[in-house]
Amino acid sequence: MRNFRPRPARLFSLVTLAAVGVAVSCHPVGPDYKRPETQSPEVFRGQPVPQSASLSQTDWWDIYNDPALQALIREGLTNNYDTRIAVARVEQARELAAQARSLYYPTVNYQGAIAGGRNDFAGTPVLNNGVQGGTGFGIIGAAWELDVWGRIRRLNEQALAEYLATDEAKNAVMITVLADIATAYFQLLELELEREIAIRTTASFAESLKLFTQRLKGGAGSKLETSRAEASLASVAARVPDLERQITLKENEISILLGRVPGPIRQGKPLVEQTTPPEVPAGIPSELLERRPDLRQAEQRLRAANAAIGVAQAEFFPKIGLTTYFGKVSSSMGDLLNPVSTAWSAGGNLVGPIFTGGQLEANLAEKKAAWDAARLTYQQTAIIALREVADGLTDREKLALVRVEQERSVKAFAEAVDVSMKRYSAGKASYFEVLEAQQQLFPAENTLAQVRFSQLATIVRLYKALGGGWTPPKDRAAPEPALPAVEDDRSARADPN
Repeated sequence: MRNFRPRPARLFSLVTLAAVGVAVSCHPVGPDYKRPETQSPEVFRGQPVPQSASLSQTDWWDIYNDPALQALIREGLTNNYDTRIAVARVEQARELAAQARSLYYPTVNYQGAIAGGRNDFAGTPVLNNGVQGGTGFGIIGAAWELDVWGRIRRLNEQALAEYLATDEAKNAVMITVLADIATAYFQLLELELEREIAIRTTASFAESLKLFTQRLKGGAGSKLETSRAEASLASVAARVPDLERQITLKENEISILLGRVPGPIRQGKPLVEQTTPPEVPAGIPSELLERRPDLRQAEQRLRAANAAIGVAQAEFFPKIGLTTYFGKVSSSMGDLLNPVSTAWSAGGNLVGPIFTGGQLEANLAEKKAAWDAARLTYQQTAIIALREVADGLTDREKLALVRVEQERSVKAFAEAVDVSMKRYSAGKASYFEVLEAQQQLFPAENTLAQVRFSQLATIVRLYKALGGGWTPPKDRAAPEPALPAVEDDRSARADPN
């Protein structure tokens, strides 16, 4: 009977195929992911009926229809440091996922040594009757862990979920940057409008002071009139440099959002020419789970925590691996090419826990607690998202009514100022009527400017709350907006009067 001498390549192939069959046929240990239940009404509060469309489906350059703002947003999405950091973290997570994916494959390495001496083999002292000569070896080895229990599959599932969560975090950063730039830009326009109102009101109070002074010189007025008028003039005039200070601070804030050094910001349409969408469909509440990047990020974190439980459970089972090597070993340099010096091996190994002092149990319990925290975070994020949309819908509806009434107020106060000045000039009214009307008009105009800003800021918040602006269309890109020719010099803010 002939002795069986297995060939290394054939033996390793047979063992590998059998191992792969066993590993693939086994379902990975641990729970499979299932999206948890979330509380979601049929319609948003403030939305009368379900709507299939959503404001989030509108491109941001159509929402913010101002070429100057479009240019700022494009610059911010490219150069903002938070965005660039988020992109770098996505690349980091991508490579971590690639590291986990490499565990599917065997590791192959090489090793070799050559040495000469007495009672020596490859640099290791070996008694060989004092023979002096040269020794050496060179082998290629491979090792492979069989994923029988699904540990490696769960590790890959976890790494992939972490990568996708990081990518969603980047999307969340992008929409936040977009919203921050738009909000700060509208605040800048509001401050510019308030500055114009303050300059115009200063001129109005200056005219009143001039009129009172003329009447005082003619003996028809009193020092009280001029003193009161001068005090009102100084109070309003003080607002101009303060507003210019706030404008500079706001420009610096926008510059940081754009990733540039502080400096002037080009402006496009003034606040009074900015428009909001006539209709703002919110869509179906349950679709928020698919649109909002922070919700998608929270779900991927939950998926990763779920896979981590499977990894922890797999640690209770033995790790099964295959090892092999092939090469040449010789105690004489001249025999390395002799077939007798060929060395090979193919085998398996088994390593498993017997006693760990409760470490594995504690690790599994910790992963389950982490999953529970991730689940609660996901559900909390969903509820907060619903609230943000409901708040935005309510703000939009009520602020529209506030603006109508505030415009009526400003119009009435403007008429009162005009009438009071005519009555005073005709000697039918006291200076109190003039000053009172002017003092009421100024805050009313400022309030109207603030309401206009609040309306625009509400659309920004609502667009962000609905998850819009972070998914660019595949068939087209944002248009390149033309920059308006706006004077950046601070001298342009001087009082025209």
